[in-house]
Amino acid sequence: MFYFAFRLVLLPLLRWLFRPSVEGAGRVPEAGAVILAGNHQSFTDQFLLGVTLRRRLTFLAKQEYFTAPGLTGRATAAFFRALGQIPVDRSGRDAARAAIDAALQVLDGEGALGVFPEGTRSHDGRLYKGKVGVAAMALRSGAPVVPVAIIGTFEAQPKGRRLPRRVPVTLRFGEPLDFSRYAGMEDERLVLRAVTDEIMYAVQKLSQQEYVDVYAVEARTAEEAAAAAA
Repeated sequence: MFYFAFRLVLLPLLRWLFRPSVEGAGRVPEAGAVILAGNHQSFTDQFLLGVTLRRRLTFLAKQEYFTAPGLTGRATAAFFRALGQIPVDRSGRDAARAAIDAALQVLDGEGALGVFPEGTRSHDGRLYKGKVGVAAMALRSGAPVVPVAIIGTFEAQPKGRRLPRRVPVTLRFGEPLDFSRYAGMEDERLVLRAVTDEIMYAVQKLSQQEYVDVYAVEARTAEEAAAAAA
């Protein structure tokens, strides 16, 4: 109930602010389990995707949104829970498995799941190496993966900017990717890496971003260390 009320309120606001152009939304199946895997450049990405599609979309959200202290933290946690978002503990592999299990429950229920394989927002607008959790979910569930490019949100609201600029945004959906040829191989690391790279390549073709074969967190940490040492 809250989810659809939220859509009614947010949709006109986002349309006014970003004037989003949508390409290929018909490539998203109208029913059945599906994973939408996109690039991540701004806090607003998940909301734009959520109001663009007719289907209810559940996202994996970083655990910090659910554990921040104070009144604002509790309000944020309540907001994300009401939207049905799944908290992700990014502290290690065992914690990530719990998030994957929760995501699989969404897919087992024929739901639509939104994932940002980079694991965090890009700090410089480039596309970074994807984490293999998206591949594990695709292979274990058998769900198709629809690649998504969100273009313009980095210019509108890069990481660290509190209020977005009024900038046109494009959401571009690619053809669904079928990974049934890897059935039964969901525990093989090389297969998970290959599937993830294929997904990220499809996203890059749609977004036309420069691709960096390094995890976003590692790249940002290295840049911050270099700046501190300079």
